[in-house]
Amino acid sequence: MLTIASRVDVMNRLGRAMADPTRARILLSLLEKPGYPVQLAHDLELTRSNVSNHLTCLRGCGLVAATPEGRSTRYEIADAHLTRALTAIVNVVLAVDDGVPCADENCDVPLCCDGAAASATPTVAAS
Repeated sequence: MLTIASRVDVMNRLGRAMADPTRARILLSLLEKPGYPVQLAHDLELTRSNVSNHLTCLRGCGLVAATPEGRSTRYEIADAHLTRALTAIVNVVLAVDDGVPCADENCDVPLCCDGAAASATPTVAAS
């Protein structure tokens, strides 16, 4: 059972991981598919050492898992629950920023998918 202190620790680790734009880009890439440091560096136009440092942080935060494969290491989101949670966070932010209706056909959030309520809700401007 998580105590308040351990829940705060979880929130702090998640916030630290997502607060850096490079780590956020790596997480978004890993949401799509597992990756390797060289591939991530190439795809995200970063240096290998930069990607490796950020992957170390993400591993330390418990958000990604590393699996050795010969001389390479494959990285992926550590848990399917985390994958769903990060996807939900991205979808919520996109909906708020763009005024896009909820994409979850099974949404059970009160007033979320109600057209009248959605149009009356102010959107947050992107900074």
